[in-house]
Amino acid sequence: MVVGGGPAGRAAAAACSDTGLEVVLVDPAPRRVWPHTYGAWRDELPAAIPGPALASVVDRMVLHGTDQHEWHRPYAVLDNTALWKHLWRHDVAEVTGRAQAAEHGPTGSTVLLKDGRRIAAAVVVDATGAARALSGGRPAHTSAQQSAVGWVVSAAAAEPFCGPGEGVFMDWRPAPQTRGGWPTFLYAVHVGPDRVLLEETSLARRPALPLALLRRRLAGRLAEAGVAESERLAEERVRFPVDDPLPRPGRVIPFGAAGGLVHPASGFSVAASLQRAPWLAAAISAALPSGPAVAARAAWSILWPPRAVSGHVLRHRALQALLSLPPEQVPEFFELFFRLDARHRAAFLAAEEDPAGTAAAMSALFASAPWRIRRRLALGGLTVGHPQARHGLGGT
Repeated sequence: MVVGGGPAGRAAAAACSDTGLEVVLVDPAPRRVWPHTYGAWRDELPAAIPGPALASVVDRMVLHGTDQHEWHRPYAVLDNTALWKHLWRHDVAEVTGRAQAAEHGPTGSTVLLKDGRRIAAAVVVDATGAARALSGGRPAHTSAQQSAVGWVVSAAAAEPFCGPGEGVFMDWRPAPQTRGGWPTFLYAVHVGPDRVLLEETSLARRPALPLALLRRRLAGRLAEAGVAESERLAEERVRFPVDDPLPRPGRVIPFGAAGGLVHPASGFSVAASLQRAPWLAAAISAALPSGPAVAARAAWSILWPPRAVSGHVLRHRALQALLSLPPEQVPEFFELFFRLDARHRAAFLAAEEDPAGTAAAMSALFASAPWRIRRRLALGGLTVGHPQARHGLGGT
């Protein structure tokens, strides 16, 4: 049983079905097409994702800090309807309902729905996103969250920010309505042949930056460039945690955002979920003859080997260091990141956890930072790999 019908849940259900397992998918609205925009580096999407499932692919992403930078690496935005159809399987039974608890026995598990129904399955996958409905629920602490408000406008209206064949990964130049406070950036991507999403984004903040504030900053930024509110074709609102700890392994297999696959520096998770769904399915299928508990352990082990756990810990340490910076130093921090070699940027933002690559990128950024930022990063925990960071700041 897969609980949750988002991209991660649908990918898990499809992969399990493709291995020959009988699958049931439980979701409050299993036929609903996902409302949010999902982007990914093209080279991190599985080869099996068909061309029609990509709403757009651009050759380069622009980054604005103190200077302008270009990253010549293809970037894709997914077409949610086409991706949903690609992941739909006629032999996956769909149940409309909300799961709220799971009971486990030697031969399988029983999931209790909110309306009182009980559904039995050998193995349960929790793909309920940030709710983590069957994986312990929300953590007790206040989460660091990414929040954003975006307008979809015509490509012609968006040209002051995003031209043909390019997107904007981060533009840290301040919006006109910004009067101090936590900095935000503009993210801009093509979401169709003649439509562009312009999104004012707070990368991570505890507590989250209010959506009303982001909407005001976005409106001010666009108005300054001559883009009136009447150009808005649709609005997108985003808010989700980026610092959730890994759930504990157990009889329920957490997957997707519920299972720790949200990248704390970018908020991306869909490419990682699409990559790993076949791993999950293969592990369950191979181990299930030995029993449901063995299958759950096998799935957890293939999703989170020690190397991946180490990479996850390092990235969360980098997030804590970022959150420790005063607001005025955040854009400067990202200017340092933009100036890193492309290999370091790619390793740190990769969908797959790479502890060596992450540590090398963190060390390179620390080494290039001025001492006022180094001090903050060291106090925040960004000390991997750099001798001066490991042994203190020498009284500087």
